[in-house]
Amino acid sequence: MRALPNILTGSRLVLALFVFAALAADAGAIPGWRPELALGEALIRGALAAFVVAAVTDFFDGWLARRYQATSVWGAILDPIADKVLVCATLVGLLAGGGVALTIPAGLILMREFAVSGLREVVAARGLKLPVTWLAKWKTTLQLVALAALIVLFGWPAFGLPQSWTPVWAEASLSLLWLAAVVTLITGAQYFAQARTALRTN
Repeated sequence: MRALPNILTGSRLVLALFVFAALAADAGAIPGWRPELALGEALIRGALAAFVVAAVTDFFDGWLARRYQATSVWGAILDPIADKVLVCATLVGLLAGGGVALTIPAGLILMREFAVSGLREVVAARGLKLPVTWLAKWKTTLQLVALAALIVLFGWPAFGLPQSWTPVWAEASLSLLWLAAVVTLITGAQYFAQARTALRTN
Protein backbone atom coordinates (compact mmCIF):
# COMPACT_ATOMS: atom_id res chain seq x y z
CA MET A 1 0.00 0.00 0.00
CA ARG A 2 2.87 2.38 0.73
CA ALA A 3 4.06 2.06 -2.87
CA LEU A 4 0.61 2.76 -4.35
CA PRO A 5 0.89 6.59 -4.40
CA ASN A 6 4.09 6.43 -6.46
CA ILE A 7 2.56 3.80 -8.75
CA LEU A 8 -0.40 6.11 -9.41
CA THR A 9 1.95 9.01 -10.08
CA GLY A 10 4.00 6.91 -12.48
CA SER A 11 0.83 5.76 -14.25
CA ARG A 12 -0.02 9.41 -14.85
CA LEU A 13 3.14 9.77 -16.90
CA VAL A 14 2.23 6.72 -18.99
CA LEU A 15 -1.32 7.98 -19.50
CA ALA A 16 0.00 11.41 -20.51
CA LEU A 17 2.07 9.76 -23.23
CA PHE A 18 -1.00 7.91 -24.48
CA VAL A 19 -3.11 11.10 -24.49
CA PHE A 20 -0.48 12.90 -26.55
CA ALA A 21 -0.06 9.99 -28.99
CA ALA A 22 -3.83 9.55 -29.43
CA LEU A 23 -4.47 13.25 -30.05
CA ALA A 24 -1.52 13.55 -32.43
CA ALA A 25 -2.54 10.42 -34.34
CA ASP A 26 -6.14 11.60 -34.63
CA ALA A 27 -4.85 14.92 -36.00
CA GLY A 28 -2.88 13.11 -38.70
CA ALA A 29 0.45 14.20 -37.24
CA ILE A 30 2.02 10.81 -37.95
CA PRO A 31 3.72 11.12 -41.38
CA GLY A 32 2.17 8.95 -44.06
CA TRP A 33 -0.76 7.81 -41.96
CA ARG A 34 -4.23 9.21 -41.44
CA PRO A 35 -6.71 7.26 -39.30
CA GLU A 36 -10.10 6.38 -40.73
CA LEU A 37 -13.14 8.00 -39.17
CA ALA A 38 -14.00 5.13 -36.83
CA LEU A 39 -10.42 4.80 -35.62
CA GLY A 40 -10.11 8.57 -35.19
CA GLU A 41 -13.22 8.64 -33.02
CA ALA A 42 -11.88 5.73 -30.97
CA LEU A 43 -8.58 7.58 -30.49
CA ILE A 44 -10.24 10.77 -29.26
CA ARG A 45 -12.52 8.85 -26.89
CA GLY A 46 -9.52 6.95 -25.61
CA ALA A 47 -7.61 10.20 -25.14
CA LEU A 48 -10.43 11.65 -23.04
CA ALA A 49 -10.77 8.50 -20.92
CA ALA A 50 -7.02 8.34 -20.29
CA PHE A 51 -6.92 12.06 -19.47
CA VAL A 52 -9.76 11.78 -16.94
CA VAL A 53 -8.15 8.76 -15.25
CA ALA A 54 -4.81 10.58 -15.11
CA ALA A 55 -6.46 13.68 -13.64
CA VAL A 56 -8.14 11.57 -10.95
CA THR A 57 -4.83 9.99 -9.98
CA ASP A 58 -3.52 13.52 -9.35
CA PHE A 59 -5.90 13.71 -6.39
CA PHE A 60 -5.64 10.16 -5.13
CA ASP A 61 -1.85 9.78 -5.10
CA GLY A 62 -1.45 12.71 -2.71
CA TRP A 63 -4.42 11.67 -0.60
CA LEU A 64 -3.18 8.09 -0.26
CA ALA A 65 0.34 9.25 0.58
CA ARG A 66 -1.00 11.36 3.45
CA ARG A 67 -3.60 8.79 4.53
CA TYR A 68 -1.08 5.97 4.86
CA GLN A 69 1.92 8.14 5.75
CA ALA A 70 3.61 6.98 2.58
CA THR A 71 5.11 10.30 1.54
CA SER A 72 8.57 10.05 0.03
CA VAL A 73 11.21 12.23 -1.57
CA TRP A 74 10.73 10.37 -4.85
CA GLY A 75 6.99 10.97 -4.75
CA ALA A 76 7.45 14.66 -3.96
CA ILE A 77 9.73 15.00 -6.99
CA LEU A 78 7.66 12.89 -9.37
CA ASP A 79 4.21 14.32 -8.60
CA PRO A 80 4.69 17.87 -9.96
CA ILE A 81 6.60 16.47 -12.94
CA ALA A 82 3.70 14.14 -13.76
CA ASP A 83 1.24 17.03 -13.50
CA LYS A 84 3.25 19.19 -15.87
CA VAL A 85 3.83 16.37 -18.35
CA LEU A 86 0.09 15.62 -18.47
CA VAL A 87 -0.83 19.26 -19.07
CA CYS A 88 1.96 19.93 -21.59
CA ALA A 89 1.43 16.68 -23.50
CA THR A 90 -2.28 17.37 -23.84
CA LEU A 91 -1.73 20.96 -24.96
CA VAL A 92 0.77 19.89 -27.62
CA GLY A 93 -1.58 17.14 -28.78
CA LEU A 94 -4.44 19.62 -29.12
CA LEU A 95 -2.23 22.09 -30.97
CA ALA A 96 -1.31 19.31 -33.39
CA GLY A 97 -5.01 19.13 -34.21
CA GLY A 98 -4.95 22.68 -35.53
CA GLY A 99 -6.05 24.49 -32.40
CA VAL A 100 -4.92 27.93 -33.58
CA ALA A 101 -7.19 29.66 -31.06
CA LEU A 102 -5.31 27.86 -28.28
CA THR A 103 -1.89 29.09 -29.34
CA ILE A 104 -1.51 32.10 -27.02
CA PRO A 105 -2.97 30.64 -23.79
CA ALA A 106 -1.26 27.30 -24.46
CA GLY A 107 2.07 29.02 -25.11
CA LEU A 108 1.79 31.06 -21.90
CA ILE A 109 1.04 27.94 -19.87
CA LEU A 110 3.90 25.98 -21.43
CA MET A 111 6.42 28.78 -20.88
CA ARG A 112 5.37 29.23 -17.27
CA GLU A 113 5.56 25.51 -16.52
CA PHE A 114 9.08 25.21 -17.95
CA ALA A 115 10.21 28.39 -16.19
CA VAL A 116 8.95 27.26 -12.78
CA SER A 117 10.48 23.80 -13.27
CA GLY A 118 13.83 25.42 -13.98
CA LEU A 119 13.40 27.70 -10.97
CA ARG A 120 12.73 24.73 -8.71
CA GLU A 121 15.97 23.11 -9.87
CA VAL A 122 17.97 26.23 -9.07
CA VAL A 123 16.37 26.57 -5.65
CA ALA A 124 16.73 22.85 -4.86
CA ALA A 125 20.44 22.99 -5.69
CA ARG A 126 20.80 25.38 -2.76
CA GLY A 127 18.83 23.15 -0.40
CA LEU A 128 15.66 25.22 -0.55
CA LYS A 129 12.06 24.38 -1.43
CA LEU A 130 9.14 26.23 -2.99
CA PRO A 131 5.96 25.11 -1.20
CA VAL A 132 2.93 24.54 -3.40
CA THR A 133 0.48 27.38 -2.88
CA TRP A 134 -3.28 27.13 -2.52
CA LEU A 135 -3.73 29.07 -5.77
CA ALA A 136 -1.34 26.71 -7.58
CA LYS A 137 -3.60 23.77 -6.68
CA TRP A 138 -6.57 25.59 -8.15
CA LYS A 139 -4.43 26.39 -11.18
CA THR A 140 -3.93 22.70 -11.83
CA THR A 141 -7.65 22.02 -11.42
CA LEU A 142 -8.52 24.78 -13.89
CA GLN A 143 -6.02 23.46 -16.40
CA LEU A 144 -7.35 19.92 -16.18
CA VAL A 145 -11.01 20.94 -16.50
CA ALA A 146 -10.23 23.22 -19.46
CA LEU A 147 -8.22 20.54 -21.24
CA ALA A 148 -10.90 17.88 -20.74
CA ALA A 149 -13.47 20.28 -22.21
CA LEU A 150 -11.19 20.98 -25.18
CA ILE A 151 -10.64 17.28 -25.89
CA VAL A 152 -14.42 16.91 -26.08
CA LEU A 153 -14.61 19.93 -28.38
CA PHE A 154 -11.92 18.62 -30.74
CA GLY A 155 -13.60 15.22 -30.94
CA TRP A 156 -17.18 16.48 -30.87
CA PRO A 157 -18.68 13.97 -33.37
CA ALA A 158 -17.09 11.07 -31.48
CA PHE A 159 -19.20 11.82 -28.40
CA GLY A 160 -22.54 12.11 -30.20
CA LEU A 161 -23.31 15.55 -28.77
CA PRO A 162 -25.79 17.93 -30.45
CA GLN A 163 -24.15 20.24 -32.99
CA SER A 164 -26.19 23.14 -31.61
CA TRP A 165 -24.13 22.99 -28.41
CA THR A 166 -20.81 23.40 -30.21
CA PRO A 167 -20.52 27.23 -30.21
CA VAL A 168 -21.33 27.53 -26.51
CA TRP A 169 -19.00 24.65 -25.61
CA ALA A 170 -16.21 26.14 -27.72
CA GLU A 171 -16.52 29.55 -26.09
CA ALA A 172 -16.73 28.09 -22.58
CA SER A 173 -13.76 25.74 -23.00
CA LEU A 174 -11.56 28.42 -24.55
CA SER A 175 -12.53 30.87 -21.80
CA LEU A 176 -11.59 28.26 -19.21
CA LEU A 177 -8.20 27.83 -20.87
CA TRP A 178 -7.61 31.58 -20.83
CA LEU A 179 -8.61 31.72 -17.16
CA ALA A 180 -6.22 28.84 -16.43
CA ALA A 181 -3.46 30.69 -18.31
CA VAL A 182 -3.98 33.87 -16.26
CA VAL A 183 -3.97 31.96 -12.95
CA THR A 184 -0.94 30.00 -14.17
CA LEU A 185 0.99 33.23 -14.77
CA ILE A 186 -0.04 34.62 -11.38
CA THR A 187 1.20 31.51 -9.59
CA GLY A 188 4.41 31.67 -11.60
CA ALA A 189 4.98 35.21 -10.35
CA GLN A 190 4.29 34.02 -6.80
CA TYR A 191 6.91 31.28 -7.10
CA PHE A 192 9.51 33.68 -8.45
CA ALA A 193 8.79 36.04 -5.53
CA GLN A 194 9.16 33.12 -3.09
CA ALA A 195 12.42 32.09 -4.70
CA ARG A 196 13.84 35.61 -4.58
CA THR A 197 13.00 35.92 -0.89
CA ALA A 198 14.40 32.47 -0.09
CA LEU A 199 17.65 33.09 -1.97
CA ARG A 200 18.14 36.45 -0.31
CA THR A 201 17.72 35.05 3.20
CA ASN A 202 19.74 31.90 2.60
